[in-house]
Amino acid sequence: MLSARNQLKGTIKSVKLGTVMAEVVLTVGNVEVVSVITRESVKRMKLKAGDAAAAVIKATAVMILKG
Repeated sequence: MLSARNQLKGTIKSVKLGTVMAEVVLTVGNVEVVSVITRESVKRMKLKAGDAAAAVIKATAVMILKG
């Protein structure tokens, strides 16, 4: 169980592996959410394009700018 409520469910579009870190692009509707996580986490979770996944967002501040 996870306590964070800000979860955006989507599909992994791409995973780019670097030496230490990896970039994971998640498509949520018509928006892309990009996360940089460790390469080891990608391997441990067996993340790949096409997988269902969720972006879990935890922030002390979320700012909104109108227009």
